[in-house]
Amino acid sequence: MGYDAAMPVTMPEFRAFLSPGRRQLLGQFARFCVVGLAGAAVDIGTVYLLMGAVGLYAAGMLAWVAAVTTTWALNRAWTFAAHEAPGGMLRQWAVFVAANSLGFVLNRGTFVVLVATVPFCAAHPVVPVMAGVLAGLFVNFTMSRRVVFRAHLALPD
Repeated sequence: MGYDAAMPVTMPEFRAFLSPGRRQLLGQFARFCVVGLAGAAVDIGTVYLLMGAVGLYAAGMLAWVAAVTTTWALNRAWTFAAHEAPGGMLRQWAVFVAANSLGFVLNRGTFVVLVATVPFCAAHPVVPVMAGVLAGLFVNFTMSRRVVFRAHLALPD
């Protein structure tokens, strides 16, 4: 019997599709997104707080440092709490920053390009900040899971 788009999927069928490993992965991703929203709030708040004093580009870079530190701490305490990474906290923070460097390039690259080319974005930095967050989301989640917290090693089938 094949898939019939007209027939709704029942909850037991949906639960059967979601193995324990898939449910754990989706839970991690959901928590990672919530943490990302908290990081975005820190990012946006820091940009608006500092842009008058240091300029929009410098504020964007300083805000990223504040946001990445916030997201590392929250992911460590909540998203991947059961997957303590080896080494001390400073080393783990440095590995988090290094592992998410591609996400940084996507995130801040999107921010810089939008601020430089779209006057609306330069006038409303919340837009390029959020666009950058979305640009780096999946890369940062994958690198955090696999490199920093090594959560992929504990997923059941």
